[in-house]
Amino acid sequence: MSYDLQWLLVRKWNSFIVDRVPEGPVFSKEPGNLRNLHSAKYSGITNGKTIDISEKNGQIVLTTREADAPVHANKKATKAQRIRNRSGGRRVAGVVSKKISSGYRPDLREAALARSSALLAAQKPKKDYPPKEVRGKKAKSFGLTE
Repeated sequence: MSYDLQWLLVRKWNSFIVDRVPEGPVFSKEPGNLRNLHSAKYSGITNGKTIDISEKNGQIVLTTREADAPVHANKKATKAQRIRNRSGGRRVAGVVSKKISSGYRPDLREAALARSSALLAAQKPKKDYPPKEVRGKKAKSFGLTE
């Protein structure tokens, strides 16, 4: 069955659709959808080759699904690759870019790099800022200091 026909059958009736605002964009929470947009291009259900980038135990996990890989009767063939963040975000971006640009799904390169960068930024601890000091003679004389 072609991927276009699968999309026509699944696009309005699946459990991953997140339709909060009637006039706004339609989102999707399916695995393999890099932008979380409900569209045929980013769909993780109907496309033969999908890439899913997620975070598990502090590591970035790159999961790929092949279109023509041998599968079991009830399971899709997947291959997971864990990328340790030991030398910063450049290594993660390089591995993701190399995997996608090697003929896998080059149209999703930007989306995959944005997803991996967002996951790396979320892992960083928040910076502690010093408390704000009140400036000026009047503020200090009225006791507005902290």
